[in-house]
Amino acid sequence: MKNKYVMTINHQEIELIDSFEQIAVEIHPTAKEGSKAVAAEIAALIRQKQTAGEPCVLGLATGSTPKYLYAELVRLHREEGLSFKNVVTFNLDEYYPIEPDALQSYNRFMKEQLFNHIDIKEGNYHVPDGTVPKEKIKAYCEEYERKIESAGGLDIQILGIGNNGHIGFNEPGSSINSHTRLITLDNSTRLANAFDFPNMSQVPRLAITMGINTILKAKKVILLAWGSHKAKIVRRSVEGHSTDQVPASLLQQHPNTKFVIDEQAAHDLTRNKEPWLTGDCEWTPALIRKAVTGLAMKLDKPILMLTDKDYNENGLNDLVVQYGSAYELNIKEFNAIRDTITGWPGGKPGPQLPNHPERSEPAKKRVLIFSPHPDDDIISMGGTFIRLHEQGHDVHVAYQTSGNIAVTDEFVLRFIDFAVGFEGMFDISNKKSNEILEEAKAFIRSKKTSQKDTPEIRAIKGLIRRCEAKATCRYVGLPDGNEHFMNLPFYETGLVEKKPMGPEDVKLTVDLLRKLKPQQIYCAGDLADPHGTHKVCLDIIFAALEEVKNEDWAKDCWVWLYKGAWQEWDIHEIEMAVPMSPDQIVQKRLGIFIHQSQKDVVPFQGSDMREFWQRAEDRNANTADLYDRLGLQKYAAIEAFVRYHFM
Repeated sequence: MKNKYVMTINHQEIELIDSFEQIAVEIHPTAKEGSKAVAAEIAALIRQKQTAGEPCVLGLATGSTPKYLYAELVRLHREEGLSFKNVVTFNLDEYYPIEPDALQSYNRFMKEQLFNHIDIKEGNYHVPDGTVPKEKIKAYCEEYERKIESAGGLDIQILGIGNNGHIGFNEPGSSINSHTRLITLDNSTRLANAFDFPNMSQVPRLAITMGINTILKAKKVILLAWGSHKAKIVRRSVEGHSTDQVPASLLQQHPNTKFVIDEQAAHDLTRNKEPWLTGDCEWTPALIRKAVTGLAMKLDKPILMLTDKDYNENGLNDLVVQYGSAYELNIKEFNAIRDTITGWPGGKPGPQLPNHPERSEPAKKRVLIFSPHPDDDIISMGGTFIRLHEQGHDVHVAYQTSGNIAVTDEFVLRFIDFAVGFEGMFDISNKKSNEILEEAKAFIRSKKTSQKDTPEIRAIKGLIRRCEAKATCRYVGLPDGNEHFMNLPFYETGLVEKKPMGPEDVKLTVDLLRKLKPQQIYCAGDLADPHGTHKVCLDIIFAALEEVKNEDWAKDCWVWLYKGAWQEWDIHEIEMAVPMSPDQIVQKRLGIFIHQSQKDVVPFQGSDMREFWQRAEDRNANTADLYDRLGLQKYAAIEAFVRYHFM
């Protein structure tokens, strides 16, 4: 969408597309492209400083956000000869207390992601020490500040942003005058970072962090943000008031700051969410639907009740002019949204319905549901899954990863105790298996935070999830053999950190597609976390579809994207809405309950304390409520899908 509105001030044309933004924002299509641009900027500065015989001082961040940046810097070093011998770095923060070799340590993170792969000098990188005695912390932090000043100050400070707006570990309420210090972590931050630790109790409550004043002293600040889950806080930071309740918004007071974000993180900026407010815009069908549904929600009116006055008072006069009246526009959009609703996700048998989301033919389709983890199928689209089978389609499920890291150690011990007791009860003698189980129990009991699971433990955890997935397929009624466990290699690291997708991941997916030749595919289109398993699984599917798209069967295959447990499609994006009755909601809930290893204590749940079944039901009920508020039929719940065109 191109904004064409400009204003002339002092004989200069100024585009108003970013007129609501108080900080410069650079938007890239993907996190990789944004990271590559920032890496090029850093590389140029390093080379400039080398030519001048000066050190280049960088402030670095940790977490998932800068991983692509560091990977690109490593590539520049290996392939383009970028030297880091004149580079001095200071990291933002570190958990406290924590050993430097712990799996969750930022010291270890920086070595694995960057320092071990470049030619930076041993004494030139600095990460706060999580082992300093508490009584010496204050003096240590003061010395950290002096080291930064002695190095000449930070030339560039790289930042990420937390969902509550924290930068570094400067939580809401941190003073603009704060310096490097020991800080108590907000509970929401601990919950958000809990996926790195075996359980919540092991997430540190304290951290050492550079202060906001320290950050603001940098000559240039670049904040990175990727994924739709960062969209709301990006908007608050960039377009809201500068306040210590949103620490990132204090960067508005820095003279050389920019946000580098991807299109997902830019979703809520006014230029994207309500572009008509920033000037003249091109009215595409998608943008028209976004404007009409957004206006109806804003005014809490059904679509058919919107008036010319409503449009005119909310910057949408162009639409009324284009359609002649609100009445004509309302009818058109209401009918289009109504036509997304169907009880026949595989296509309604019988005569062709031109406005139906799916084709009528073939009446019985071979359907392939890709499930990133062994429970995403039932959690995200369980009602549709069950309905597809009941309506006679040949439904297959491909579980893309083992999901083994999402099984708690306690749950493994429970199954080991059962297995040992079972063998003892029935006098089944298998010394080897008993030894494996006993070794597994001993490992878990002595497991340290710096250790990853053994292959045997991972195999047990994977088996637990595989059994639950097979039970779900039986519950739905699928015949044996219609479940496919892909165990994609990228996932099998034993750590939260995964490998990038590789050729073998794509090959396994291509082989399955060619074997089944589906007429309909469902896959997780959840882009909330660009480094998460769902995103990698989706990229693998897209790469596989690109490889097979010219094959005869693929030309008649439609792909539908569903969202994961964390969020739903925006109402204006939905192209197929599958309603559920109260009985079908309960049926789906019971299917989710089969995954007992994911119940009660949800690994990786972040700050959302609801179990997966609760999230799914709330999300589906909310979608149904949105349709009701727009004036459509009232349903108990709705599962939503968006079509992906790969041809």
